[in-house]
Amino acid sequence: MSERDDDIEFDFFDEEPQTEQATQRRTALRPRSGPRRDGPGGPPRRPITPPQGFTPLLRLVLLVALALFVVVLLVFWLQSCREQSRENAYRDYIDDMSAVARASDAIASDLNQQLTTAGIRQADLISAIEGLTRRQEQVVRNAQQVDPPGPLREEHEAAIEALQFRVSGLNGLAVAFDETADERQAADAGTLLATQAERLVASDVIWDDLFKDPAKQELENQGISGVAVPDSNSIPPASDLASQRSMIALWQRLQGAARGGTPTGLHGTSIVSTVVLPSGEQLTTSGDNIVEASQDLAFRVTIQNSGDGQEVGIEITLTIQKAPEPIEKTMTIDLINPGETKSVEFEDLGEPPLGPPTPLKVSVSPVPGEANSQNNTSQYQVVFSFPR
Repeated sequence: MSERDDDIEFDFFDEEPQTEQATQRRTALRPRSGPRRDGPGGPPRRPITPPQGFTPLLRLVLLVALALFVVVLLVFWLQSCREQSRENAYRDYIDDMSAVARASDAIASDLNQQLTTAGIRQADLISAIEGLTRRQEQVVRNAQQVDPPGPLREEHEAAIEALQFRVSGLNGLAVAFDETADERQAADAGTLLATQAERLVASDVIWDDLFKDPAKQELENQGISGVAVPDSNSIPPASDLASQRSMIALWQRLQGAARGGTPTGLHGTSIVSTVVLPSGEQLTTSGDNIVEASQDLAFRVTIQNSGDGQEVGIEITLTIQKAPEPIEKTMTIDLINPGETKSVEFEDLGEPPLGPPTPLKVSVSPVPGEANSQNNTSQYQVVFSFPR
């Protein structure tokens, strides 16, 4: 081995320390994975912390949101209470006016009973009507004490006006009956009485057109359901009691009672027809009548005043023979004028006997002074069949 070779060998082994130094330098240049510490001459590093005041601000925001939520709930609650109070005001008002209407209707029913009482004397009728007038005046006072909701004030005033018309009509009738006590002309007496009775008719029109219907519409506008505005009538619906014709006949009947109660002239009623409902088939007295015994089975009986005087309190009885007890119902026609026809309907008859022919009888009670009552009764043979 030459000296050159020795040099080479020496140089080779001398690079080892250089390699370690280079490695150390490279290691020193790598970023450290652990926490870095500032050298003695480096600036101090502060830890990252939330900004001061963040937590109080968050609390304030939450408090404001909670306050807004409470305010919203309070507004809804107040609105709900206000709506309920408004609806209760309407319901209470209708309840109060319903009581007023019932009281007035009771007076109308008593008036109808007085006017249709057979044999009543004119003085007794006048006294009765004067009593009804005082009762109607109290009804007016009761209505005036009712406090309506604002939107129904005009309708309430119309209801009071209708009731005042009834006071005027009743008082006018009492005076007119007194003034016609010595009248000789039935037409004049009837005209005077009908004029006073027209006030009663007018009261019913005012109640319907200016109170009931507008109040019903206002309830619908307010969104209030389940509240029925009361109806009220001083004259029975579909009645011609207040007509001149009826008042003439009524006055004549009173004059007959004043002369001792013995009716003069021709008096009586007759059966016009008996019709099966809902089919509309008219029963015949000759032969069997096939009748379907449905749940809606009813009979309409029509009678006529065949005399020349007004008749009142006409009782009509329908009898269906059945064991062990017959089916029997009675209805009353309050008033019927000469030549007039009126009908009654017998409903809710139960279960009639099925199978063999069954006697069905219709009878009309005789009126005072009726000489011929043979046409007051009709008897039919009916075969009740199963409904199809």
